[in-house]
Amino acid sequence: MELILKYFPNLTEKQKEQFTKLDTLYHEWNAKINVISRKDIDNLYEHHVLHSLGIAEVIRFRPGTKVMDIGTGGGFPGIPLAILFPEASFHLVDSIGKKIKVCMEVAQGIGLENVTFCHERGEDEKGKFDFIVSRAVMPLPDLVKLIRKNIAKEQRNALPNGLICLKGGEVNPEILPFKHIAEVTPLSGFFNEEFFETKKVIYVPL
Repeated sequence: MELILKYFPNLTEKQKEQFTKLDTLYHEWNAKINVISRKDIDNLYEHHVLHSLGIAEVIRFRPGTKVMDIGTGGGFPGIPLAILFPEASFHLVDSIGKKIKVCMEVAQGIGLENVTFCHERGEDEKGKFDFIVSRAVMPLPDLVKLIRKNIAKEQRNALPNGLICLKGGEVNPEILPFKHIAEVTPLSGFFNEEFFETKKVIYVPL
């Protein structure tokens, strides 16, 4: 939790409490339904929560913003972002029902009210959103093709509506089709832990 406060020192008491509760809840639920690798659960705050919040270094969602987290898995990046931006709304989608169950239980456990959940494939989601977020779900061209239909036309943020995803390692081949519009932001410029040396946020306006 100290790690989150190191980079986000202006959290409200409610947000601090919500972030703190994630540790116990994810340990409990991960023991029943494995959504984070057993080896990695002790790195929850660095590898999952703070990594998710890397998106906040690229954009601060304005009140009323609608965000879909596609392939959310255990709730990343959706749940940490929903805590950080309580006046935006988040829709978490995953094709695996037990992962959505963990997301729902964690959100309920911390009193998160600005999230909805859906057990479905991304192809089947018909809703419109200002931004789609994801964490290494699939190659970028496939992801853009999948979610283009879900981007709303009305603009309400500093950045035009589009896709914001978290990726690691070599991303140049993936962004080649979008090289004139995509923006790649290395997280090592914000977070100084070794884990973030190869981590990036990729934004593609759509």
